[in-house]
Amino acid sequence: MDSIVVDVTSTREDQHIILIVGPTASGKSELALRLAESVTGEIVNADSMQFYKGMEIGTARPSAAYMSRVPHHLFGIVTPDVNFTAADYISAAGQAITDICRRGRIPIVVGGTGLYVRALLCGLAESPPADEVYRAELTHYGEQFGPRALHDRLAQVDPVSAARLHVNDRLRIIRALEVFHQSGIPFSALQQTHGFMESRYEALKIGLDVERGLLYERIDRRVDEMIAAGLVDEVEGLLSEGYSPALKAMGAIGYRELCNCFAGKITLSEAVSLIKKNTRHYAKRQLTWFKKDTEIIWFEYPEYFANINRIACDFIHRRRL
Repeated sequence: MDSIVVDVTSTREDQHIILIVGPTASGKSELALRLAESVTGEIVNADSMQFYKGMEIGTARPSAAYMSRVPHHLFGIVTPDVNFTAADYISAAGQAITDICRRGRIPIVVGGTGLYVRALLCGLAESPPADEVYRAELTHYGEQFGPRALHDRLAQVDPVSAARLHVNDRLRIIRALEVFHQSGIPFSALQQTHGFMESRYEALKIGLDVERGLLYERIDRRVDEMIAAGLVDEVEGLLSEGYSPALKAMGAIGYRELCNCFAGKITLSEAVSLIKKNTRHYAKRQLTWFKKDTEIIWFEYPEYFANINRIACDFIHRRRL
């Protein structure tokens, strides 16, 4: 098992970053690369599934050709059996950003995992540590009665979190139940109390907006391309290496459905259809999350790359004055 060893470095006031967010298949990786080449930047991953080794196809990780053009950080850094948390991400990404700034380059943070982005900027709400015994109990309960029963259980004690979480988001549902079990306080209430402090970085926030029908077409096409590129073999290889379908990483969209296919629960055709449907639902949740941030400047891409590039250059120019 890999381990993450990072130095926790306090953030300096002169650290500025460019943040690129938006739904899956909106063009974030390509935009980040073009901006990095334009402004002498380096790319820092903010996609919670692209941290894992051996999961390149299903997570749409930038290709080796892309990553050879500018430095990329926090891609493929742990094996799938490592529970890489938001707290781990804050520490690792903070160090990467500090190092990039020290070299006089521009950190470009790109990804669609809203919690990790917010945690990087504003920190995490304090919550109880993991309770492995209770977590195993909840996992067994979900396997026995299904994800809807687990979600309903959360709705009884924390309806706010239940309304925010998709019924299939097993890991976060279990975490919210775990927090309530240990503290007696709904996880949503803890997060609200935290309130998320002022951002620790000066950030230019760019969001990519795509017309819904076009976005869904891109998602369906991407899934077909993943299958053609060998996603089935990638998942089979991970399983043959001994990685359990119960792992957090293996619960990612694409991997979860194909694990069920290999287990004989669904056909390959059904798995592909579910991957497309679940990815579309995920993209909708991503947009809902990011649209709440009024500091994000939204663009269609690639149509308005020139405008995005101009705003980024202006932001960097003001930083250097």
